[in-house]
Amino acid sequence: MVRLRVVTTDDWPLWRDVRRAAPAEAPHAFKSRLADWHRGGEARWRARLEIPGAHHVVALLDGRAVGMAGGLPGDGGLPELRSVWVSPEARGHGVGDRLIAAVETWAPRAGATALRLAVLPGNDPAIALYERHGFVATQEPGDLLADGVTRELVMVKALRRS
Repeated sequence: MVRLRVVTTDDWPLWRDVRRAAPAEAPHAFKSRLADWHRGGEARWRARLEIPGAHHVVALLDGRAVGMAGGLPGDGGLPELRSVWVSPEARGHGVGDRLIAAVETWAPRAGATALRLAVLPGNDPAIALYERHGFVATQEPGDLLADGVTRELVMVKALRRS
């Protein structure tokens, strides 16, 4: 059985381990590379979890981290869904749905009326997951990728207030 855990700064080793596992398993799905996450030590991981208003969730299966998602405050009050990943062993069992739903529940409580995300073009499974949750592509240009030509795909979902 999978359970979700909202992580705090004291959970930094758990967040570090799952955040490193994601680009190691699916480097094609993340803009940052695994090597980017080996610098900084404990202070870097705690700083990520200490961002005011942020919401980080880890999915656990039999005590092992098998997924993650984060909600971060964004520019102009539009929070962002970030760092969504589900391990191969947990895919197809609704873990991604639960992680996204956890961040979608947090966002209106933080005063948001919409949730934004950026996904790498060609990551069709992730795009399909986001579309199932009501995210739609925008015309907003996403960040420029390392090739100097391609940009992230920006998607947004309107949220209902609780």
